[in-house]
Amino acid sequence: MLKFGFNFSPMYKRSTGKILEVSEDICRVRMTIPISYKNRNYVGSIFGGSMFSAVDPIPMVQLINILENEFVVWDKSAEIFFKAPAKEDLYATFEYSPDELEEIKQYVTQHDEMEIIKTTNLTNREGDRIYCVVKKKIYISTKAHYKKKLLARQNKKPPQ
Repeated sequence: MLKFGFNFSPMYKRSTGKILEVSEDICRVRMTIPISYKNRNYVGSIFGGSMFSAVDPIPMVQLINILENEFVVWDKSAEIFFKAPAKEDLYATFEYSPDELEEIKQYVTQHDEMEIIKTTNLTNREGDRIYCVVKKKIYISTKAHYKKKLLARQNKKPPQ
């Protein structure tokens, strides 16, 4: 369902990315950005905005679905590093390992919140040439802790 949700979402379609495969447990997602007239920039390579927007939502949405409403998950920040002009279709794989997920659950349960960095490489089909690297900082919190933080923030609002 996640694959079809992304591929038919007008927001995601505009990125020119396409989800190719989602594992049954959602721990592995594979996508592509086919080069086309819709995403070529002035010099004929894939526009950096298309690369970023195709990668941007996946790690957070993936983690939200894996954790099944046990925790609050938000994107916090991102960095993008262009390594070479992309003049061919790009591919990326997003993965969460069982060990990584267990570590997240244990840490957040004990400490209320944490941040992780997920790194995604946009490569050629064979995966032997990296064109772009995207690092996403993701915030994870218990629902109770997040609610307390929101209430505290609301109580500190300056008078209007």
